[in-house]
Amino acid sequence: MTEPVESPAPQAPGSGTPGSGTPGSGTPGAGAPGSGQPGGRGLRRWLPVAVLGLGFVLFFAFGLQHYIGWDALREHREGLVVAVARNEALVAAAFIAIYALVVAFSIPGGAIMTISAGFLFGTVLAACYGVVGGTLGAVCVFLAARTAFGDVLRVKAGPALKRMEAGFRENAFSYMLFLRLIPLFPFWLVNLVPAFLGVPLRTYFFATLVGVIPGALVYASLGNGLGAILDTGGEPDLGILFRPDVLLPLLALAALAVLPVGYKKFKARKKFKTRGHDD
Repeated sequence: MTEPVESPAPQAPGSGTPGSGTPGSGTPGAGAPGSGQPGGRGLRRWLPVAVLGLGFVLFFAFGLQHYIGWDALREHREGLVVAVARNEALVAAAFIAIYALVVAFSIPGGAIMTISAGFLFGTVLAACYGVVGGTLGAVCVFLAARTAFGDVLRVKAGPALKRMEAGFRENAFSYMLFLRLIPLFPFWLVNLVPAFLGVPLRTYFFATLVGVIPGALVYASLGNGLGAILDTGGEPDLGILFRPDVLLPLLALAALAVLPVGYKKFKARKKFKTRGHDD
């Protein structure tokens, strides 16, 4: 009598043969996340940073920095004025796009561009264009840095960094607003740090949008008298943000930005003491 042949036991959904590369298998297949193989997600995450770095290098390689300066504005001043008179909307859109690229590539020159825009468009419009372009460029840097470094840093972060990240994320908008309002911190650095600390994109966007408004208004207002300054061969004072009559109001705004953080900590400490007294 022939013995019955046992049929293989059914496999659980998602299981697979080890080494087959199928979902649930013990050995990751080719191109799987974390497999470390070329062409995988590990390389793709560096692409945005590589693009921004390449843009920085090409900008200086082609000598484009010579177009962001007072000499270039003196040379092309009349042509720019005529272009704005003929099609202001198109020139404004071009300005916003160029400003966004300058910020995204971390190229010095944002203050010069905002002052020049104040001369071409007026204080209010120039500040608006600068805020939009600067925010878009900052978001590009933030997303690129978060994609390339965010997960790696969080995995390797020690307890101290994790506590710092938790505290920053809890009050992200206030801290971001503080960093944007204080002109002591380099703009490119403030673009990067929140990406390392896990700040949500929405919070980063709105805090940047609001935080750069005061500085943009100050620089754009210098454009009102820029024509007379250029005629005499002079240059506007780029250090205007550090003058006491400008810096002190900015410091006051920054203090107001972190006031909710201080109040929250004070309230938590008071609650803790009250609870300890009751116990």
